[in-house]
Amino acid sequence: MTDVGRHPRITLHTLSEVVEVKGSVGNFDVKILKKARYVNEKECTACGDCAKVCPVVRPDEFNLGLSSRKAIFSPFPQAVPSAYMINVNECLGHNPAVCSKCVEACVKHCIDFRMSDEERVERVGAIVVATGLEVYDPTEMDEYGYTRFENVLTSLEFERLVNAGGPTKGELIRPTDRRHPKTIGFIQCVGSRSLNKGAGYCSNICCMNTIKSTLLIKEHNPEVEVKVFYIDIRAFGKGFEDLYRRSRRLGVQYIRGLPGTVEETEDRSLRVAVENTVTSRLEVHELDMLVLALGVKPATSTQRLQEMLGLQLTPDGFFLEAHPKLQPVDAATRGVFYAGCAEGPKDIKESVTQASAAAARAIRLLHRGEITTEPITSFILAEQCKACGRCAEVCPYNAITVDPKKKAPAVVNTAACAGCGTCAAECPFDAIDMNHFSDRQITAQIDTLLEAEPSNKILVFACNWCSYAGADYAGVSRLQYPSNVRLIRTMCSGRVDEDFIWRGFRAGAPVILVSGCHIGDCHYIDANHWTLKRIEKVQKKMARLGIRPERLQLEWISAAEGIRFAEVMRRMESLRRTVTAEEIFATIETLSKPRGKGQSRPLPPQ
Repeated sequence: MTDVGRHPRITLHTLSEVVEVKGSVGNFDVKILKKARYVNEKECTACGDCAKVCPVVRPDEFNLGLSSRKAIFSPFPQAVPSAYMINVNECLGHNPAVCSKCVEACVKHCIDFRMSDEERVERVGAIVVATGLEVYDPTEMDEYGYTRFENVLTSLEFERLVNAGGPTKGELIRPTDRRHPKTIGFIQCVGSRSLNKGAGYCSNICCMNTIKSTLLIKEHNPEVEVKVFYIDIRAFGKGFEDLYRRSRRLGVQYIRGLPGTVEETEDRSLRVAVENTVTSRLEVHELDMLVLALGVKPATSTQRLQEMLGLQLTPDGFFLEAHPKLQPVDAATRGVFYAGCAEGPKDIKESVTQASAAAARAIRLLHRGEITTEPITSFILAEQCKACGRCAEVCPYNAITVDPKKKAPAVVNTAACAGCGTCAAECPFDAIDMNHFSDRQITAQIDTLLEAEPSNKILVFACNWCSYAGADYAGVSRLQYPSNVRLIRTMCSGRVDEDFIWRGFRAGAPVILVSGCHIGDCHYIDANHWTLKRIEKVQKKMARLGIRPERLQLEWISAAEGIRFAEVMRRMESLRRTVTAEEIFATIETLSKPRGKGQSRPLPPQ
């Protein structure tokens, strides 16, 4: 942190928060609210004279309330900048009749109560989201007695107790009577891997944090008895298993099972009842201190940042990367990257690795001084646009802006557009088209493929990244599937317009398949969710028009599923054989009936 603060090309905004982000990759305008410190950080030497005379005493957040601080304080040792700050909500005020003792004590006159919050705007080319995480609040898990028994601590509170810079200078003592504990227990997965309380996911760091704590205890006093109550020990990293075995060799007891109840005895010790799932016996353990290994959860700022930057979240509430394998540190919004636990629970090594990757990705993007955009982007046909806002609603990248109130045509930010084509498929006025995957090009392919003997063919729309690649994989693997399959490649299944499907059926296609990436693995974040909704809507229209809905199929096929692609094609061929010539002719007749002026899409009869 000190090196960052001194670096000539790094500007560090402390006591600040991002309140607004505008623009796109290469030209983000970030509005920052810098809160008043009420101390001149350039003049303050952190001598501490002001804190000595301050009469206001408050719990120290850094030590989790195990010690106290004053209303004027340094947040933590080695804080950058090395200057004190005032919590104005706790300060008695600068009126000499009330207090102002800190002002009198500061010989350098660093304290200035006239300071106010400032807003500033920074122009940046890329953004790295590194908002970190928060620990689970165990107060709702009353069965462990955290709110009732003083000798029940969280893993973070325990960390501060054994730390040399902590409130006890590293001496491990019980909070109630300040004597050294002889028996310490740890409960794992508090707030993790639970569907009822906390989160359902594994918090990644808790097991190894507990193992580290047991080693610290044994280093402090080898005679202390340590017991760990766990579901599974997940020591998966480099050298982690060795640490686990070392802990066991030092005498730490690992008991497979989570306690059901915790009770306090007369001497303020704790009685823990647990079912040992290895021995299938109910055991009762007497402990001097109990430590809850807390799980982690997304930072509270996650939701607000997600809205400002147009990002996506996982069901667990962490930020969703653009692709878990190909773009693990990239956000869906181009020019935004992730580092650390903002993207998911991880330890220090993983966080540093991801931070280095995010920095490299940002440098790769910006080092030329200009951004190269992909040629496959959407564009607006202004004369047809009604400013309904549908395109902006479905765009996974927030690349389209439109103001329905002003009725101004939509505008596409080509630097942010990824070319999925979902907007073009969803536009009810055909006011959006795609470069290189235009409506004209795709309909020409449909007409050409079904020009001769259409009743013997299977028309397939395949997404470029998954199902089309799956077809390639089936081919190079020499897998057998019907030779009458006719593929039309689109960048995403979201590009398959409802008009393309009706055109295929009007041209005599007996069956049509739309295929794309699996839900949750779409190359364009969630564009295939709109595919699913669109196909379901078309199938309902088909039923109302008297056309068998099963003649239109939707399948998710990944690039590695060549076998599945071949199986789906064989299934489509079996379905094609059930479609008679009379049924195809009736479909063409139904879809060829005039629908009214400007209605290119068939509507169900009234």
